Order: sequence, then C-alpha cells, then structure tokens
Amino acid sequence: MRLVLFDCDGTLVDSAGVIHATMARTFEAFGLTPPALEDTKSIIGLTLDIAIARLTGEPHVNDQALAMTAHYKEIYTDVRAAGMSEQPFPGIAAMMETLSQRDDLVIGAVTGKSRRGLDMIRTSHGFDFAVSRTADDCPSKPHPAMVAECCAEAGFEPSDTLVIGDAIYDMQMAKSAGAKAIGVSWGYAPTSALLAAGADHIVQTPDDILALLETAHV
Repeated sequence: MRLVLFDCDGTLVDSAGVIHATMARTFEAFGLTPPALEDTKSIIGLTLDIAIARLTGEPHVNDQALAMTAHYKEIYTDVRAAGMSEQPFPGIAAMMETLSQRDDLVIGAVTGKSRRGLDMIRTSHGFDFAVSRTADDCPSKPHPAMVAECCAEAGFEPSDTLVIGDAIYDMQMAKSAGAKAIGVSWGYAPTSALLAAGADHIVQTPDDILALLETAHV
C-alpha cells in the first residue's frame, strides 16, 4: 500500500487563468500594477497571503497583503463563474478514474488552495480524495505539515508516500517530510527547477504517473 498525494493547481487542473485574473483585479482594486502572468505562475502553490506578499515585494505578510487576500477570496467565485474556471489537464480525468479503482493506493491532495477551493475542484471534476490538507489546515508549502498530517491520518509512513506536483514548493515539501517527490512537466515550473528542488522523478504525461506507480521501488 502506498499513499499518493497530489498537488492541485498546475498538477491536476490548469488554474493559472482564473488565479491570474483574480489577482489582477485584486491589485487594481488596491491601486497597484497587476503582476505579469509568469510572476503569478511563480507563486502558485503558496498560501494566498504569502503569495500576495511576495508579488507586492514584501518579505512578510503585512496588513495590505491580508486585506488583498480577503478581497481576492471575495471576488474569486465571481471570476470563476464568468467563464474562467479551471479544467483538468489532458489525461488527468482518465488517470484519476484509473487510480480510484486501485486497492493498493490511497489518493489524497495537498494544496495551497483553501478548503472551499479544493471542494470546488472535487465537485466540478469528480475527484475523490481519501485525505487532504489545504491552506486552511496547515502552514504554507514547503513546510512538511500537509504531508505529515496526511500520512498520520491515513496511517502511512512518509517513506511509503509519493507527492506529485508541479512547483518547487511541492518538491521541497516532499523531501522535507521524507516522502518521494514526483515532478510533472506540464505545470508552471520548469523541470530543471523541479530537479534542483529535489524531484526524484519527472513525468511527462499522466500515463507516466500510472506507469511509475506500477513499479514497486518508487
């Protein structure tokens, strides 16, 4: 038995569009120049308050970042409903369906999204997670708490756990927790950065994840 923990944004679903649109509107509401798309992509995976602080050039979360975080959360659902909703990457839906039928795996999620955001993804796309941790539950990635708490809840050792993600924060979190780190090539960070952050493997397609999980030594 193994525990497989998926990141969400950039790994299961392509949410950069809705995140960037909501971020741009938030910055404009506070009289700030919106970040470039690539800058927004670089912070996806962090909890929202830390992400906004970084985008505004602040080393720590301050009152402005907290106010902007509240505004972002307030308008996110409306932006998403206006045709900007995230969609699974090609092959992800079929992969998740296949994984759900395997009795030798427990599937979970570790995400910088809020609990509400993760629930939206689950409802919209039918993803079933036996265990999950969000930004509402744990410190921001790359802190190992999300992985450690999922392992404890599901009854797994980190050494029997795989974290699959697209961000350097996912790789760093996995290695810090003592889990295997699997980087995906279709997300928002270059594979060279994932390898530098400690990725044990890089996969090119969701089918590669299925193949990797067939090997006993991973």
